Amino acid sequence: MAKEKPHINIVFVGHVDHGKSTSVGRLAYDSGNVSEQQMRKLKEKAQELGKSGFEFAFVMDNLKEERERGVTIDLAHRKFVSQKFEYTIIDAPGHKDFIKNMITGASQADVGVLVVAASDSVMAQTKEHVFLCKTLGVGQMAVLVNKMDAVNFDEAKYNKVKEDVSALLKQVGYKLDEVSFIAASALQGDNIAKRSDKMAWYKGPTLLEQLDLFKEPEKPTGLPLRLPIQDVYNIAGIGVVPVGRVETGTMKVGQKIIVVPARDGKGAIGEVKSIEMHHEQITEAIPGDNIGFNVRGIGKKDIARGDVLGSIENPPTLVSEFTAQLVVLNHPTVMTVGYTPVFHVHTSQVACQITEIVKKMNPATGEEITENKDILRNGDAAIVKIKPSKPLVIEKQSEIPHMSRFAIRDAGCTVAAGMCIDLVKKAA
Repeated sequence: MAKEKPHINIVFVGHVDHGKSTSVGRLAYDSGNVSEQQMRKLKEKAQELGKSGFEFAFVMDNLKEERERGVTIDLAHRKFVSQKFEYTIIDAPGHKDFIKNMITGASQADVGVLVVAASDSVMAQTKEHVFLCKTLGVGQMAVLVNKMDAVNFDEAKYNKVKEDVSALLKQVGYKLDEVSFIAASALQGDNIAKRSDKMAWYKGPTLLEQLDLFKEPEKPTGLPLRLPIQDVYNIAGIGVVPVGRVETGTMKVGQKIIVVPARDGKGAIGEVKSIEMHHEQITEAIPGDNIGFNVRGIGKKDIARGDVLGSIENPPTLVSEFTAQLVVLNHPTVMTVGYTPVFHVHTSQVACQITEIVKKMNPATGEEITENKDILRNGDAAIVKIKPSKPLVIEKQSEIPHMSRFAIRDAGCTVAAGMCIDLVKKAA
């Protein structure tokens, strides 16, 4: 068996209509990941719908409704193989109402590509997406300065966009020497997978080359074991089989583990009998592995989705309250103390109450805002204290960042997202 290429999740973000889907579609087509025949069909479909030029976007936008409206609604996942890595591309919507999917996308991504149209430069959502990427832990960024064809491939226009975006990235804390800028036209195919002959002044990588320049994210094997349970099955002849993805640490056959909070709130203790991935038995699982496993000493009724497995020496942290940094994205009115929405943390969904607004901040600069500090509206960032209605596992960003993030949902949409920065452990 050939050694698998390292896997990276990549998210494409940016303002609506700046060309995210088209960039991804063009990349897939020009690199041979989509066939001529598929492309021809999409082109015909685009013309038929009066959306000529949208054929590359259709590669990702495969929902019928999206084709008719010409916007990306849900997250599309697609495998893409470069020379060095196997990528899962998460094409995140730029549209306001679809920001909830943008969060689920960004919170899984290792690297991001910010798409900015040369003709528009930085727009409202460009700012919001950059801030979100930073808050949600997207460590590496590249900037695709798209639609260069719309500005006649003018170097001065490119430099202006580069300057604007650099200021924005610096503001939220990205290191500019680690960010590459790519001058491109996704629609025409300039500098996506093939080098352009229209911008002799541009010396940087194409988008395809950039994919091999990202650094492989380190697998957090040195951190304590954390595996949020996604489901628990009872399989005849085997017994109880929980499934989930290892977030941090390593899990080995024979290891003594604890699952918390479990049904009794104290934790269920057992020993790992076997681990299976892609229908094959393995002896140890590492971060990113989606596994099913069998545990001696734990029954089907003891554990459920939302519980977290860890080693007996370093059990997952159960909190009675925690402090978080969050950003309000899409709330119909305002958030105040006493507000009790559902928090989505790893695989658990728990109603939590905001008990105090410690500090309100300008999301773009992080500066403190003192007026109306007890009311949080869309676009506000804040540090708040939160009390879960039942035992919840969450970790500090500074200790186990992969287990610190959450989204807040209410009435069917994501209203805020953030991460835990401090916590109070639940008394035993």
